[in-house]
Amino acid sequence: MSTEEAPAQQQQPEQVTKPDEPPPAAAEEASGGSPAVEEKTLSNRALVLTGYGGYDKIKLQEKTLKSPQLKPGEVLVRVKACGLNFAELLGKQGLYELLPSPPVVLGMEGAGVVEAIGEDVKDRKVGDRVIAMNRSGMWQEWVVVPAQRTFHMPEEMSFEEAAALPINYMTAYMMLFEMANLRPGKSVLIHMAAGGVGVAATQLCQTVKDVTVFGTASASKHEVISQGGVTHPIDYRTKDYVTEIRKVSPKGVDIVLDPLGGSDTQKGFSLLKPLGILIVFGAANCVTGQKKNLFAMAKTWYNQLSLNTMKLMQTNKAISGFHLGYISDEELFERTLISLLELYKQGKIKPRIDSCYHFEEVAEAMKRMHDRQNIGKVILLPEPKKKEEEKPKSEVDVEKTEAAVSEQKEEEEEVKAEN
Repeated sequence: MSTEEAPAQQQQPEQVTKPDEPPPAAAEEASGGSPAVEEKTLSNRALVLTGYGGYDKIKLQEKTLKSPQLKPGEVLVRVKACGLNFAELLGKQGLYELLPSPPVVLGMEGAGVVEAIGEDVKDRKVGDRVIAMNRSGMWQEWVVVPAQRTFHMPEEMSFEEAAALPINYMTAYMMLFEMANLRPGKSVLIHMAAGGVGVAATQLCQTVKDVTVFGTASASKHEVISQGGVTHPIDYRTKDYVTEIRKVSPKGVDIVLDPLGGSDTQKGFSLLKPLGILIVFGAANCVTGQKKNLFAMAKTWYNQLSLNTMKLMQTNKAISGFHLGYISDEELFERTLISLLELYKQGKIKPRIDSCYHFEEVAEAMKRMHDRQNIGKVILLPEPKKKEEEKPKSEVDVEKTEAAVSEQKEEEEEVKAEN
């Protein structure tokens, strides 16, 4: 695995106030339909990608907008927490093809409260706590989404946990059970095992009997991922994970989940047992800095695995690709998320929250994920960050006075001691 290059010094998002127009996603969603709520203005904070590049391209904009006009089948959600995914790091650099061109509100998942419903919405009501998903536009306080892309939250689930569930756990679930057909006694290699998808995949592996999990992560994360279910943690920075896996399992593994691409895909294929499957679902090796790195992209592409069907026949191995954004089967979405929520209620899975950042701190949040510092999910909070309360002037003056008196007494005692 290639070593990531540390990004340049981060910049906090510029906060812009524009009173007359909604953010791009809200403007697109709010047109047409019948009135959902009374005519009134809403204050809306949104994280807008204004162009491709570094963290400074993400602007925190606070705007006032009129109540959205909901189309049939839509709901208005006040977002309480949003999920940060690797796709947003790619999107910031112009490497995520499903993201509309800037300016655009980022974010694909969140959780909040239903504030209004459109016509033909039967199974949602105002006040419902829901998980919400959309292709973009979730990083804002108010969002309009199709009702079928919202799901009731269990009573015991927090908004942060709800925002951490959809993308990571649906990705892991579909790869393991829809594609790889994970069964008892199998072995799985999970790259970036401390990340959002890595933690989700590890927990889901624990729902099947006698599954051996190999997980790559830096040494400082091994204790945590071992407690989470990784059978054999491997420090990819100091050891060759292929060699380490062969020591434990000479024949290799049954399933490889590959979010890296490039040379790591070749290594993953070589590790497969006969009848094993390699699932490629990302190209993290392309992201090495704040901005698009053409050299890293070329290197990843050059080292990409290339073979023909005859080779697959001769090796009795399978290769599959997975991209949640290209799945449009609403029944599959609903069935998968309902299964995950049931596993949550049973206590078999539980999203691990690494950290929470307010919208003002989005650059810091993205840097944490970019530098592979997170263990679990990084969450963004639309609620404004509270300023630290300053001490009243009188209290400060009293403290200064007391400090001066104390210092004077010490000086007097020192003089007496010298005499």
